[in-house]
Amino acid sequence: MSEEIEQQAVMQKEWIPRTRLGKLVAEGKIKTMDEILRRGIPIKEPEIVDILIPNLQKEIIEVRKVQRQTDAGELSQIRVIVAVGDGENFVGIGKGKGKEFRMAFDDAVRNAKLNLIKVRKGCGSWECGCGRPHSVPILTRGKSGSVRVEIMPAPRGLGLVCSETARIILKLAGVKDARVFSRGMSRNRMNYAMAVYNALLNMNKTNLPSDWKR
Repeated sequence: MSEEIEQQAVMQKEWIPRTRLGKLVAEGKIKTMDEILRRGIPIKEPEIVDILIPNLQKEIIEVRKVQRQTDAGELSQIRVIVAVGDGENFVGIGKGKGKEFRMAFDDAVRNAKLNLIKVRKGCGSWECGCGRPHSVPILTRGKSGSVRVEIMPAPRGLGLVCSETARIILKLAGVKDARVFSRGMSRNRMNYAMAVYNALLNMNKTNLPSDWKR
């Protein structure tokens, strides 16, 4: 773990920002990920996430060998689906391909960092009503391919009632209690993961009573 931290420190020292957002982060004018996402500024450099969220965790969701037909014959590659998050507020999903696992993994992590979102939390279960941000505030839906997912609020202490794929994503997002229902080809872990991610993303598009007070 210490070696990974040292590598990140060296990378940040050598990093030369190429975008205006990257320059603002490198100069210390933007200090939080909240500020970037609140303004809707697209993140195009993964180093921005490394600086603002240094404790980012990575979890592999799927590793699969894929093939595609080319003029020269069949081309085999490794496809990796990765979820990243800080375990409190932020989560992202990324897909990467490469001839080798390490190449595909690094590509997936990079894409996951660029797709980072902040997850809204609350206590939306009528069985609980504690008011603590342990679950999701409302029922939310997401889809990807043939997979349809519903994430429902759950009372405190219930835990995550869902598949392993959804549990990985929700834990990285800081959600402790929730029920997840799915339809369609949920055995496709890539589409299932993206459906869960889209359900969390759709919560940011919903106006809640707490937003009216603001």
